[in-house]
Amino acid sequence: MTLRVLVADDQELVRTGYATILSAQPDMEVVGEAGDGRAAVNLSLELKPDVVVMDVRMPVLDGISATRELAGPGIENPAKVLVVTTFQLDEYVYEALRAGASGFLLKDAPPRELLNGIRVIASGESLLAPAITRRLVGKFGERLRPTTAVPAVLGALTPREVEVLKLIAEGMSNVEIAEAMVVSRETVKTHVSRILTKLDLRDRVQAVVFAHRNGLVNAGS
Repeated sequence: MTLRVLVADDQELVRTGYATILSAQPDMEVVGEAGDGRAAVNLSLELKPDVVVMDVRMPVLDGISATRELAGPGIENPAKVLVVTTFQLDEYVYEALRAGASGFLLKDAPPRELLNGIRVIASGESLLAPAITRRLVGKFGERLRPTTAVPAVLGALTPREVEVLKLIAEGMSNVEIAEAMVVSRETVKTHVSRILTKLDLRDRVQAVVFAHRNGLVNAGS
């Protein structure tokens, strides 16, 4: 299967670099390039790529806003967006994930990390290290506190699935969850898959935000 990728960055040299790296992979194809956020949104809607590699700081429409239009709350058939930036700011990571991004990567990351990130996101998973999750929860936990009643949809989860969701929200990886619950990794993967399906969430990133917004985990936990 060939992964179709759209590259969005306001610097032509950067776009060319990405295109060169991605096109050299037997399982990837660059289907389009965009120099601003608005063009990225328009091309994504037209071309329907498997993954959009999105810069944060772009003219006309910034990458966060573009991501929100493509993958934000209420968007039908949301795009899978990998946000890439030169700025390692928690605020950017937080806003990108809230906007619907499936992952976050720094531009100075080696090519293999970019390629891995695209493949991970294309497979339906998220690209966010547990350590980053914990840091974000600690810094922005207050923003994620619930403002409304816990949704009835949580009743669809079994007690075991609720437990797994809480551990995901605390930034634990599948391996850590398996160790904490004394079960196999395969069992954890099954629980995670069922949680995402029942709550209509795309990936673990959305699960983290969901759990905190609905009060399943305390900000300081």
